[in-house]
Amino acid sequence: MMRLMRLTPLLAACMFFFLLLSGTAHATAYPIKDSALTRNKLYRTGELRPSSCPERDIEANDVASAKRYLSAVFSCLNTSWGAHLKRAGMPFVKARIGFITKPRRFCGDSWGKHTAGVYCPEERRFLIILDDDTIGEPEDLFLFMLVAHEYAHHVQNVTGMDRAFERHPYRNKKELNEQLRRNELQAQCLAGVFMGSVWTSLDRTSDDWEELLDINRESGDEWTKAGDHGKGRNIAAWLDKGFRTKSPASCNTWTAPTTRVS
Repeated sequence: MMRLMRLTPLLAACMFFFLLLSGTAHATAYPIKDSALTRNKLYRTGELRPSSCPERDIEANDVASAKRYLSAVFSCLNTSWGAHLKRAGMPFVKARIGFITKPRRFCGDSWGKHTAGVYCPEERRFLIILDDDTIGEPEDLFLFMLVAHEYAHHVQNVTGMDRAFERHPYRNKKELNEQLRRNELQAQCLAGVFMGSVWTSLDRTSDDWEELLDINRESGDEWTKAGDHGKGRNIAAWLDKGFRTKSPASCNTWTAPTTRVS
């Protein structure tokens, strides 16, 4: 599970990996040596090529305009990541997106409190909830980042990292939480990669980007006390790293020092 929150209003983006929850308590877990995570071919695919993804108009608390906005970004994500992986000779299947206005069960679980989005690896689909919290203040880049982050979980899925993450052993809750943080911070970095690749097509300034980083800095485990999503400074740092490099190679959280995924 992963949360991304901004304090006003409080938001979260989630991804559930159900097989992980059973774990393998007797096996060693660190350092992480699974090559599907630490040496995945995705890291050798180079930069995402620049592409255009202009934002659609969106109005506060307007479900129809929010659907158009998010669907447009989603289409860009399918096109950009699809072309990138195909050029690298890697398998690719398009993701799917859906929208709800009230919490509901999805992918076998109930909808969590303050959850804005959930990716289901089995369905290769994610849902975004369009409620007052999610679309009440749509003027910043949070919604753009939200759909890019959920799509990043799809990239993890089609490249095999999702399966490797699910099966990786852990001995206790501390190790489980660190693996969850590595997985979620990687998705945040990959979201930054995409946003960097389309930045010149957005009618945005450097102040807009700094505002988004500030939102992330105020969104971490310091507020939830959960310990499984990362401190705000690390969430912002991985997002910014992907944005600056535009390359999945910068998103190898599985070999990063523990302090960078705390």
